[in-house]
Amino acid sequence: MKLVIGGSTGYVATEVLSQALKNPAITSIVALGRREAQLSPETGSDAAKLKIIVCDNFEDYPDNVKSELENADACIWTIAITPKRLSTIPWEETCKISRDYATTAVKTLDTLRQPQPRGKPLRFLYMSGHLSQRTRAQIPAVLRDSGLSDYSLLRGEAETLILNYAERSQGAVQSCVVKPGLIDAPGAEKREVPGVPHIELPDIAAAMLDQVVGGFEKDTLSNDDLVLIAQRALVG
Repeated sequence: MKLVIGGSTGYVATEVLSQALKNPAITSIVALGRREAQLSPETGSDAAKLKIIVCDNFEDYPDNVKSELENADACIWTIAITPKRLSTIPWEETCKISRDYATTAVKTLDTLRQPQPRGKPLRFLYMSGHLSQRTRAQIPAVLRDSGLSDYSLLRGEAETLILNYAERSQGAVQSCVVKPGLIDAPGAEKREVPGVPHIELPDIAAAMLDQVVGGFEKDTLSNDDLVLIAQRALVG
């Protein structure tokens, strides 16, 4: 399996990359990011299946980047603006990074694939968040009170666009949205946000890899779903 990791230097993607390197089902990894991904000293011979690609244009991929993305089997997309950074980035840029980069990625990866046998779709997994909502009526009070309603809807819009793209692809693409809560590093003190569940960093990475390798159980996976999938994957 050839796996693309979008946002390969981020908090979650770094753990995804670490686990993917150790996964024998994944034979080729493209780590796509604005900066070069850093490998741990323990990586060893597993690094042979890794290609690190630095890209500064996620709206129109250069030809040299496209050539590395050809014939990918799956993608885990983690690029987005976090709520903490909203005050430092213009809203238009937030929309572009959190929504448009992802939709461009799934379209590009789809068009760069050679025709595949039936039953071998591109699996595109978009990492969203527990409080992202697809309609304004669904927005909880904690987001309205925090001024995050538009951000929640933006992430929800990205979810819808990615799922709709797969529906229109006639089986060429399968997409999945994962909606983790607060992602905790092992041993770190847990933050608390009312109504938001927790998941450990190794668990969210293991769950996402399990789904792109083995197939999506459903098109939207909640935090509870991810915890259960991770428990099964890590035991196995």
